[in-house]
Amino acid sequence: MIVLFWVSLFIIFYTFFGYGIFLFFLVRIKRLFVKPFQFNDNEVLPTVSLIIAAFNEADIIEEKIKNCLELDYPKDKIQIIFITDGSSDETSTIISRTKEVELLHQDIRAGKMAAIKRAIPFIKGEITVFTDANTFLNKAAVKQLVKHYQNPKVGAVAGEKRIMVAESADASAAGEGFYWKYESALKKWDYELYSNVGAAGELFSIRTGLYQPVESDTIIDDHMIAMRIAENGFIIAYEPGAYAMETASADTKEELKRKIRIAAGGIQSILRLKKSANPFNYPILTFQYISHRVLRWAITPWLMILVLILNIIICVHYNDLFIYQPILLGQVLFYLASLTGYLLESKKIKIKILFIPFYFSMMNYAAMAGTFRYFKGKQSAAWEKSKRKAS
Repeated sequence: MIVLFWVSLFIIFYTFFGYGIFLFFLVRIKRLFVKPFQFNDNEVLPTVSLIIAAFNEADIIEEKIKNCLELDYPKDKIQIIFITDGSSDETSTIISRTKEVELLHQDIRAGKMAAIKRAIPFIKGEITVFTDANTFLNKAAVKQLVKHYQNPKVGAVAGEKRIMVAESADASAAGEGFYWKYESALKKWDYELYSNVGAAGELFSIRTGLYQPVESDTIIDDHMIAMRIAENGFIIAYEPGAYAMETASADTKEELKRKIRIAAGGIQSILRLKKSANPFNYPILTFQYISHRVLRWAITPWLMILVLILNIIICVHYNDLFIYQPILLGQVLFYLASLTGYLLESKKIKIKILFIPFYFSMMNYAAMAGTFRYFKGKQSAAWEKSKRKAS
């Protein structure tokens, strides 16, 4: 019991902090022996196809079109395609008014992956860039992404996701903003060591010729598209100079809904990405994938419950082992802080020191809820429009 307690506690620490610390030092050791790839500023820019799947985004789609047209990239080398399958508002009508973009629309809604598959035959660019309808890219985003394809080992490039957080932010916004800053650091180090382990749909790109169709019922398509490329021996690069900005979820309920969907998709991807989990294929990728993804989605949230239960049992039966009492007290205080944060959030009372424990607990609850939802077959592949805070 005591051995299980310490092993579980170590895995929890490693998942959320230890991997980042270990990665930090591995990267610095690598820098002593390996020089980073040098980009040629005079390299001829490749042709690019920008793909945006939009579902009932009439309130923001004009701004998105404007943002796409203002990207700093030669107009004769960029193709912009919007797919609005299943949209029942004015989204497709608004897009059709702009001659510089292409519109694909059908009334049937079959999910984001099905929409992307439908767009593939229309893609003309050497590089395909995917972005969401409710995010806005910096002007240099596409140029920053495509420079990495000078390296023939790179098959996909992930951009950075940035959450716009106001000073008066609630727990969902502040927690999401902090989470993505930490994630961005991990992604940067992952790439420096070897490769990223996935990509966020807000902004990522691939070599068009490497695209592999993924199953139409795929829940987190962006992650699966990128990882299938990595499973074929290519690197997923990371470029913080290309970023997508969006506001945080409208409230905790919306953020929880989004997290549960991602967690369900995470479990689905773990069951399907068998080559990524096999160290005999690409051992460093497997190490990164298990450390950064598998532990978070499938193992550690359950270990947190186990550690709490074991800690209580050990304190009851071995009350002379005093080291376990402070650990139990720390756990109880942490979860009380999370609960207090939840109660204050529901009453619109903002105490920032409670945001992180509350968001952390919510994130791990979402991982468990997502697992149940996936195995019950209740998670649809059709994307749901998340309610966001006003920009």
